[in-house]
Order: sequence, then C-alpha cells, then structure tokens
Amino acid sequence: MPITLYQSANSKIEYFENGNVAFKNARIMFRNFSGKPGKFNAEGKRNFCVVIPDERAANKLSEDGWNVRILAPRDPDDRALHYIPVSVSYGYRPPHIEMRSRNSVTDLDESMVGTLDVADIEKVDLVINPYDWEVNGGKGRKAYLKSMRVDLAMDELDALYDDDAPWDE
Repeated sequence: MPITLYQSANSKIEYFENGNVAFKNARIMFRNFSGKPGKFNAEGKRNFCVVIPDERAANKLSEDGWNVRILAPRDPDDRALHYIPVSVSYGYRPPHIEMRSRNSVTDLDESMVGTLDVADIEKVDLVINPYDWEVNGGKGRKAYLKSMRVDLAMDELDALYDDDAPWDE
C-alpha cells in the first residue's frame, strides 16, 4: 500500500514499500532525453528533473536519501523550487515510456525517446526507482526512470481534424 506524500486537486506523489516513487500529473524540466552534451550534461547521459511541488514532501524524500535539489527563485517574492534529477538509462533495465496523442499511443524506445526534448507535453505520470550507491566513503541515492506516460497537448491543427471537435465546414 503506497503512502501519499502529497496530493492536490491535480497531482499526487506516492511512496511505495519497494522505495519507488510515483508522480501523477508531474511537472518535468531540464529535459535531455536525447543525451546531448551541454554545460550540465555529458554526452549520452539521458535525464530530466521532476519537480516536487510541496516542501514537506521534498524534505521527506531528502531525509530518505533522495537527491533533492533546490532551484533558487529569480523573483524574491517566489518560492524556491524543489526537484529530483532523474536518469533515463537503457542499460540494465530499460524504462517503459509511452507517448500518447489524441489518436495514437507510441512506446518510445532508445532511438525515439529524444523526441520528448521538444514535445508539447500536456500531462506526465511517472515512476522513479532508487539506486543506492557507495563509492570511496561517499554515498547517496540516484533516481532512475522506471516508467512514464506522456500525454501530448493537442495543437490547432490536431483540433481542426479531430473527429469529435465542433467545427464548421
């Protein structure tokens, strides 16, 4: 039975006995599903960050060893943003990633997952699993993507040709 860490009208964070964490209607940022090299990324390292919308949930995850980071606000009136970096690895156990549009469902493999870098995303549900590591006296917990469902936003052309959309001929 999962423990609910956070719930609002639109989103939810659940903690499972096996250590996995589910984010329903999550906000993701810093998308690099293609693994492109950059200022903050080595070539081939696929990753993104998932936002934790509640400070209490962020503190609980941090206490349990998750690598919760804080993005300072640009505006002094705003609150800091808590998030977890998530690795997307196709090595040992590939994640199951499903992309949905109005009329189709596509399972994204390693060659296709980079399309999420530029996708117009409406909704994301995901599950991360922990990997506890210890090297040279240091230790931590790294988040790996286990599964994700991405719903794409419908653009104006999709709406125009949608069979269920009301429009004039």
